Amino acid sequence: MAGLLAGKSALVTGGASGIGRATALAMAREGARIAIADQTEAGAAETVAMVNAAGGQAIAIGADVSREDQIQAMVARTVSAFGRLDCAFNNAGIAPRNVGPAGQRTHEMSRESFDAMLAVNLTGVFLCMKHEIVQMLAQGGGAIVNTASIAGLVGLPTATNYVAAKHGVVGITKTAAMEYAQDNIRVNCVNPGYIKTPMTDPTMAERYDQLMTKVPMNRLGVPEEIAEAVVWMCSDRASFMTGASHIIDGGYYAA
Repeated sequence: MAGLLAGKSALVTGGASGIGRATALAMAREGARIAIADQTEAGAAETVAMVNAAGGQAIAIGADVSREDQIQAMVARTVSAFGRLDCAFNNAGIAPRNVGPAGQRTHEMSRESFDAMLAVNLTGVFLCMKHEIVQMLAQGGGAIVNTASIAGLVGLPTATNYVAAKHGVVGITKTAAMEYAQDNIRVNCVNPGYIKTPMTDPTMAERYDQLMTKVPMNRLGVPEEIAEAVVWMCSDRASFMTGASHIIDGGYYAA
């Protein structure tokens, strides 16, 4: 039986670890050829090696998603390698502690911290979408999935910059979905809850028990659980799904 993404080409940003890596591996299992991008090509190459070892086909690309010239080159290299871009997973992102001290309330947060967060987690998604859509318009369609968060739907104290960025991702996802619905381009986002990744490990080490009281399933998710949803959203089986925020959070948002 052919895989869900058989014959398709895909691009995954933030593919060196966590949700990005798990999704690249799942896409390859389902038959896609994949361009795996991360801040350094060396980091992406580790995931490429895993894809190739499993019998898939992938290339590694180094790209800073806050740099439009690098994003444009990333998309161009993907198309050069595979001929088209059918699926894009805009997943690259950073946590609040990557751009400033942890635990800051709004009045304590610096402008630099706020701007640095938006540059990657919101502007980076916008720029990726912009250049992916140009290619998809030229080829007659495609599917885009952006990584938002439950923080794109609710407030999280001491994460003003992250919450602002993720709410923005939800908003631009909905808008692009409406703009390109007649062009055979679907745009959705996935909204993970607390997932066990290198990015969340420091927070979990500090506050695991406290945070799990808010999750009805009382556990962390794993990257593979997000990856399965992303693969489906990119596939033709999700052909009537666009503009959606797909929540995968162990019940956090429902509680």
